[in-house]
Amino acid sequence: MDAVTALVGHPGWLVWVAVKAFLLYLTAVLAMRLGGRRTLAELSAYDFVAAVAVGAVVGRLPSAPDASYLSGAVTLVAILAAHALITWVRLRPAGRRLIEKGPVVVVARGRVLTGNLHRAGLTRADLDALLREHGTAEVRTVHLAVLEGRGQLSVLPGDG
Repeated sequence: MDAVTALVGHPGWLVWVAVKAFLLYLTAVLAMRLGGRRTLAELSAYDFVAAVAVGAVVGRLPSAPDASYLSGAVTLVAILAAHALITWVRLRPAGRRLIEKGPVVVVARGRVLTGNLHRAGLTRADLDALLREHGTAEVRTVHLAVLEGRGQLSVLPGDG
């Protein structure tokens, strides 16, 4: 084995790595497109897990000498099928309650609802930062602030 082959690998194997990466990428894009925009829209926890898993397969499998394109494609399809199943379950009311957190009111009529804030896993400093992102410097000027199920804060200004 010459020094170049030892350093970079066998040229034929490198070509196969590139081909597998290209094919797995195309397979992932096609499968995600078939899943609809929901897969790439604002990420919920299960969307994030699917995206990370797909990225891990597309990033790792091409250079794994013991993994074929077919094993990668089957892995991608299984991950995206699981994602589709969770999406389907989420569309049912009972399934939605299992999978997603509901909205939590954290400010009402200018008052911070501390118990709800803590249940949502936020500190007062977190809330203040989120309110500033919405252009609100004072809690007393907020009619209603709701932490949505995906983690965004919705703010309805008051007269304050």
